[in-house]
Amino acid sequence: MSNFSEEQSARREKTLLAALLLSMWGPLATGIAVILSSSTTQLADFIRRSVELMALAVSWWVFRYLARNKKVDHEQTARMEKTAGISVSIALCCSGIVMLVLALSRVSTFQPGGNVYPGLAIAVMGLVVNTWFWQRYSRLNREKYSSVINAQGHLYRAKALVDLCVITALSAVAIAPAHPATSYIDVLGSVVVALYLLWSSFRTAQRAVLDANSKSSVLLERYE
Repeated sequence: MSNFSEEQSARREKTLLAALLLSMWGPLATGIAVILSSSTTQLADFIRRSVELMALAVSWWVFRYLARNKKVDHEQTARMEKTAGISVSIALCCSGIVMLVLALSRVSTFQPGGNVYPGLAIAVMGLVVNTWFWQRYSRLNREKYSSVINAQGHLYRAKALVDLCVITALSAVAIAPAHPATSYIDVLGSVVVALYLLWSSFRTAQRAVLDANSKSSVLLERYE
């Protein structure tokens, strides 16, 4: 992080910490909502938020460590930034796999019902917050590139689009829980979200590896 000024590092670290703190309530609140309803999408959303929280913690710690240790060599910096990017990729992949398996396993047995309004309210608030962070990380990355910040931008773009899909599925359950198509809309929501998460996981991992290899190449050129 030696290429960042003190002010630039501070702004990025504060954004990462704010994202981490705001995300801590998500698994708890969504878990309560799951208990109150029987929505496949909502249960998958709870699993997603829990795994993402761990990835956010890793990214914040890596950025904080590198920002406070200016003498860390380029090779170690590349490894740690790659770890942060891969942790985000793993979170997206795990969430996608869990959601896909859950949706497919319940496609013929699931009956929508229960109180989905708490989960719907959480998803709407999540969409607003995640869209803000997505735009925030995009602005910071345009100002000066960081692989850690870039990975977070991809994560929050995925989170915002997932929230939009959750809102669509839960709205269908709330409006017409007895309609034959509603159960398929709810399960389809999980499938669409799962596929997008898996695609985002691949893209994030690919970017993390490319960034690490690029820094390694620069390092080798300096020694030649």
